[in-house]
Amino acid sequence: MFRQSTLKTVLIAFTLFVGAYLTLPTIFGDQVVRTLAGYLPSFMVPKGAVKLGLDLQGGVHVMLEVDRPGLLRDMTRQLQEDVRRVLRNERVAPTGGIVAQNRGVAVRISDAANRARVLPKLQELAQPITNALIGQTGQRNLEVVDSGDGLITLTITDAEINDKIGRAVNQSIEIFRRRLDPEGVKEPVIQRQGLDRIVVQMPGATNSKEITDVLQPGKLEFRMVAEPGAPAAEVETLPYAEEAGGTITIERRILVRGEDLVSAEPGFDQRTSEPVVNFRFNVRGAQAFATATTANVGKPFAIVLDNRVISAPRIISPITQGQGQISGRFTVEAANRLAILLRSGALPASFTLVEERTVGPGLGRDSIAAATLASMVSAGAIVVFSIATYGVFGVIALIALVANVMLIFALMSALGSTLTLPGIAGIVLTLAMAVDSNVLIYERIREEQAAGRGAALALDAGFTRALATILDANITTFLAGAILYLVGTGSIKGFAVTLCLGILTTIFTAFTLTRIMVAAWYRWFKPKVVPI
Repeated sequence: MFRQSTLKTVLIAFTLFVGAYLTLPTIFGDQVVRTLAGYLPSFMVPKGAVKLGLDLQGGVHVMLEVDRPGLLRDMTRQLQEDVRRVLRNERVAPTGGIVAQNRGVAVRISDAANRARVLPKLQELAQPITNALIGQTGQRNLEVVDSGDGLITLTITDAEINDKIGRAVNQSIEIFRRRLDPEGVKEPVIQRQGLDRIVVQMPGATNSKEITDVLQPGKLEFRMVAEPGAPAAEVETLPYAEEAGGTITIERRILVRGEDLVSAEPGFDQRTSEPVVNFRFNVRGAQAFATATTANVGKPFAIVLDNRVISAPRIISPITQGQGQISGRFTVEAANRLAILLRSGALPASFTLVEERTVGPGLGRDSIAAATLASMVSAGAIVVFSIATYGVFGVIALIALVANVMLIFALMSALGSTLTLPGIAGIVLTLAMAVDSNVLIYERIREEQAAGRGAALALDAGFTRALATILDANITTFLAGAILYLVGTGSIKGFAVTLCLGILTTIFTAFTLTRIMVAAWYRWFKPKVVPI
């Protein structure tokens, strides 16, 4: 007998109820969420309406590229510090200092004994490059060469540069996310493109400058102002914000880095009432800052932000508590923006703006109109085909189809997914696949009935024997969609998400909802022959 258990029916009804509940914000707006939040516990309140992507509601699109020359300069500077530390530990003075080159440094040690003692220490700086997946790659970060005439060169390898760029991009993606969406509600699209580029999309944004300002490096350093007569190789001249068009010479040696900041909050100077940024270091930063200020009382030090000196106060007394303030003729907005930059973390590399565009909502409306028309045409064709071919069973398939779409939006809402134009294409494709599943079931019922089975046996065999074919087709498509999601970017991911979710809901509706409706129809009418 073709039956459906009561427990399974209740579970299916409950699933449909939850799906309908989760889609309420999408249908009626986020006001429903706010209303329900006043009456229900937080875990029972729907997450919110399905967000529209950049191509549907407009917004800001920005593409950034790692500043490779700047990153290489930072790597070279760090290598200089490492070499200087080795020479200091071995108490060896180089001839002519540690000279920076295009991709590394060179140091001349005339004394053969000193050179023989230092060379193994410098070779220890060449470390294997490791990968999170495969471990050691067999490549090294440096090439150390002794030319035999007292000159030792340390060259940064291509593998190290590419590894550094890759890690910088991955770290920067998370930092950008914290800066653009500190509360976790705006849901920007931030993803890697190629080796050294990041694409940032902020749906609904209208001012691209507000976005690009937040994506600035925010690289904070504390250094000493250079004294007259300091070696040229150990100092550099940077723009000075407190003097229009002015510059100031500071030491290359970094006392404390922005990475050691624990907090950065906007505030006001108690004496001048000017906007400032109050900061606090962690234990390591506080100790380094205390040591530096204790040893340099009476001397000016420089607060460097993005290779620009924003302030150069004089050290009146040792700062041992690990906290202070940054001033620099800020506006309230500038102080708040700087606090966000510093609080979210310094970028591991600088980026250059490759592409910037603002997508107006008009384009989104056109896309929605075109997608709506395509969806209506395809839905209309499905309705006509289903009813004309299968009659009452076609109506049942259409009801399951509506439930299918509802469950897709419910899952997207629960997962916080963003709906894009390719995502709509994925939903339309899902509609066709859902109908195809019902077609396979109904045609199998026809074959079973043509083979002489009664109505109940034909219905049961139709659902049971079509299962393997439908699962095989849908699992294959699901795997293809999963691969698209894993290796794709941007709009490809949007298509893959709706396609995979649609396959899951299609299997559910085809073998549970459709079956329960057909079983209810059979119990009600008790036909001798299935009218299909």
